Amino acid sequence: MANMTQAAPMMRSDSASGSTTMPLIIVTILFFMWGLLTSLNDVLIPHLKAVYTLTYVQAMLVQFCFFGAYFVVSLPAGMLIKRIGYQHGAVTGLVIAAAGCALFYPAAVSGYAVFLLAFFVLASGITVLQVAANPYVTVLGDAKTASSRLTLTQAFNSLGTTIAPALGGILILSGGVITAVQFDQLPAAEQLIYRAKEAASVQGPYLALAGALLTLALFFAFAKLPKITHVDEVNSETSTESVWAHRHLVLGAVGIFLYVGGEVSIGSFLINFLGESNIAGLAPAAAATYVSFYWGGAMVGRFIGFAVMRFVSPGKALAFNAALSILLILTAIFSHGPVAMWAIIAVGLCNSIMFPTIFSMSLNQLGKFTGQGSGVLCMAIVGGALVPFAQGFLADMVGLQWSFFIPAACYTFILFFGLKYAGMYSKPA
Repeated sequence: MANMTQAAPMMRSDSASGSTTMPLIIVTILFFMWGLLTSLNDVLIPHLKAVYTLTYVQAMLVQFCFFGAYFVVSLPAGMLIKRIGYQHGAVTGLVIAAAGCALFYPAAVSGYAVFLLAFFVLASGITVLQVAANPYVTVLGDAKTASSRLTLTQAFNSLGTTIAPALGGILILSGGVITAVQFDQLPAAEQLIYRAKEAASVQGPYLALAGALLTLALFFAFAKLPKITHVDEVNSETSTESVWAHRHLVLGAVGIFLYVGGEVSIGSFLINFLGESNIAGLAPAAAATYVSFYWGGAMVGRFIGFAVMRFVSPGKALAFNAALSILLILTAIFSHGPVAMWAIIAVGLCNSIMFPTIFSMSLNQLGKFTGQGSGVLCMAIVGGALVPFAQGFLADMVGLQWSFFIPAACYTFILFFGLKYAGMYSKPA
């Protein structure tokens, strides 16, 4: 799942040396939690679509509100962190995210619009949390082992995205949902009862998540964490006056936009895709398990990629994974049954290295513009809001299976980016 990576050279720790085990555990839990919360959307989208008899475009408003928060909140979050500090910022993000989870309770009796508000508030908290928490990974321990610590925390983020769909399938989808045709055949009174019952199934799980986030906020508030301060780069590697003059950064921002959009879009439609009669005909609860395989592939592939890219340039590895993703998606579009099902799930394995590789390649040799470039890339995560919306529109027009041409097009640009900068040296973040 998309994960903001702050530029390590721009900051340092002012704390005295001491045990960093407990602070690192707490920060790692943060990575796990926002991975879990983000991936739960893939379960809620088909659930809310069935409950409120939504079109695909209407259902994708969930991702539009969720990932739209990255674009709206990223810059204000940065200013907030600068004012109150990273530790207090992380606590603030956790409290806001908890408030978003708590909003799911009234949303269950108020309608779809309140659910969308809850998603936006939740994502706003996660955005603040990411801006605040990521820098701690680089300062909690020896600088020589910062890369291994970042790999570890990103793996736990992927663990959260892997567990969430299966957990959501058990807690939210286990009761089963009826089709739109079956819903229309119910008397009006029974329709209201059905909607209220199914919408209420999210109340318990999200109240529990709100409690977990508040508990984590308390731990983080009282933890002894290093104070992080920014270090200005005296010797800039570039004399360029504008960050936008760096072509590889601009193309990288487009790559981040399309990558996050493609990854999120596939995950958002996966349960409905596996429910198609010509694919697998799975019930939502059963399909949710396979969504975990999709996100789990990214976790496994991250470790494989970490080893492979010690010998293969990041650009070439990125291009290979993008090309394989396109091939798998086209296979899912033009085939049916288990072949189509496993082809689209396998795209998750290819996703693994893409975000950190595009991110690090885009920041290569930006010098004094590294921090500003990082902000540009983080705002590009809004692709997770817009690309699923575009696929939803196409799904309503020509059918769900054909709509996967949208993510295939996204990976085509990533293939171009990888090939264009195949010779660039940039160690993955």
